[in-house]
Amino acid sequence: MFKNIILFLIVGLSVYSQVHIMNVYDRDRINLNGNWQTIIDPYENGYYSFHLAERREGYFIDYIPKKDERAVEHVFNSIHTLVVPGDWNTQREDLFFYEGTVWYRKNFDFKKETNQRYFIYFGAVNYEAIVYLNGEKLGKHEGGFTPFAFEVTEKIKDGYNYFIVKADNQRKKDAVPTVMTDWWNFGGITRDVFLVKLPKTYIEDYFIQLEKESTNKIIGKIKLNGSSSEQEILLSIPELEVSEKFKADKNGLVKFGIEKNVELWSPENPKLYNIRISSGSDIVNDKIGFRSISTNQTNLLLNNKEIYLRGISIHEVMPYRNGRAHSEEDARILLSWAKELGCNFVRLAHYPHNEHMIKLADEMGLLVWSEIPVYWAIEYTNDNVYQNAENQMLEMIQRDKNRASIILWSIANETPVIDVRNKFLGKLAAKVRETDPTRLITAAMRVVYKDNVLNIDDPLGEVTDVLGVNQYIGWYEGKPDKCREIEWKSPYNKPVIVSEFGGGALFGLRGEKDDQWTEDYQAWMYEEQIAMLNKVPFVIGMSPWILTDFYSPRRPLYGIQDWFNRKGLISSNGEKKLAFKVLQEYYNRKAEK
Repeated sequence: MFKNIILFLIVGLSVYSQVHIMNVYDRDRINLNGNWQTIIDPYENGYYSFHLAERREGYFIDYIPKKDERAVEHVFNSIHTLVVPGDWNTQREDLFFYEGTVWYRKNFDFKKETNQRYFIYFGAVNYEAIVYLNGEKLGKHEGGFTPFAFEVTEKIKDGYNYFIVKADNQRKKDAVPTVMTDWWNFGGITRDVFLVKLPKTYIEDYFIQLEKESTNKIIGKIKLNGSSSEQEILLSIPELEVSEKFKADKNGLVKFGIEKNVELWSPENPKLYNIRISSGSDIVNDKIGFRSISTNQTNLLLNNKEIYLRGISIHEVMPYRNGRAHSEEDARILLSWAKELGCNFVRLAHYPHNEHMIKLADEMGLLVWSEIPVYWAIEYTNDNVYQNAENQMLEMIQRDKNRASIILWSIANETPVIDVRNKFLGKLAAKVRETDPTRLITAAMRVVYKDNVLNIDDPLGEVTDVLGVNQYIGWYEGKPDKCREIEWKSPYNKPVIVSEFGGGALFGLRGEKDDQWTEDYQAWMYEEQIAMLNKVPFVIGMSPWILTDFYSPRRPLYGIQDWFNRKGLISSNGEKKLAFKVLQEYYNRKAEK
């Protein structure tokens, strides 16, 4: 976990390495957000020759021909730009359905400082990114929702420089996720871009949490990167009167354990401690909470006390503009709606959300289910697909492992019950448990009923700590009053979260309660689902589907959906539907007990 994640991406004879920058928002950085010049390239002409060989001189070369030189059939200019961070689909009408390559270019002037190292950092690019500096390829990253970085210390120049990024969101059978999803395939550089400055030897990684099932022993690791990796490391937690000095080993690594009576983090008391790590000239500050999470048969225990998860599922999209959410303001709006709903828990579906969401969940007291896009039917027999899924999981854990709010790592959503999938996810679960033993593992399973019995018999339950169950009784299966007939059974002596239920409603459409697509029908469904789930003793929480309406290419119904999944409790324009109040009143009653 504390080694650089190395990706060997071979093009010709070149090998590129990727690194991770911890807590980038507390680092010395130059913001490269804003307008980037762009070229739309559906045939990938800027990358391949007409014989499909990788070009030596493509759109990644900032080439402006002089008079009488050969013609060049592409040019970056200030007319065709896109705002970074942001998706291209909602910035330009002609790119709404576009899937393919867009080239991004950012030029800047720069002055290097001695004894410093420089890294280009991307919060996320969907889905595949190839990054160039001054025409030289730095490397490649696959996966649309996790951060990546490349060192550019020896490549960046005094004076004029330019970055060019080939962003490609084409859906592929051997990708994670694969070709079929129920959310919009937003393309582009969707999160922050920074040029990060660090000392020659810097704090590469750290992990500071309570030991598993403990409430008073802080354990941790700190890792240095650089030629002076055996230097001294200082850890300070002033409020706990912790001031420790360590000597890193030859690998730059320190491991420690400190017993302290800490004020435990919880939704009611989201206590965060100021943490300071320093080594040489490098200093990192963070805010970290301490809590324990465990299970006892069918109960979920937070800080050794039973807890009921009053949750909601959230996609990383914003009403009003209906594009990819990315800013701290976006995160605060979405999570404030969850708090208004009465939530103490959010399921961040179906991929790692931006870092602001996780940090604000820490501050606001919201427990988090965090997930990777192993979604529906990916290629479970393909070793490269497994490595891709594992890498996305490790990158998610690497970024967010110090966040107290995250209690559940989710390894999948609604995957088919077949042997190859069971082996794939079993291996992934084992890797997660090895990487971070302090949290619980879950997955959202698609469960249906037969003869009015809903039996949670998916073998995936054997490798997860908490069972996630998606069911749509009252929407895809019968009317809402069908809930009254269903008996729930589970062969596992484990807690269950109903990770999805819900139904579509167009805001403002009213009618009889059994008229589908009306707010009245959606509210009735929530009433029946709540009544049913209240009777199931092993259900310890829920995260209904979903907080807000969101774009989906699978939802074209004219006049109702119009390319939106309308299962949101809040409309695509930010208006609350009747079901919002139904769930809010239920959660308020649960909170009072």
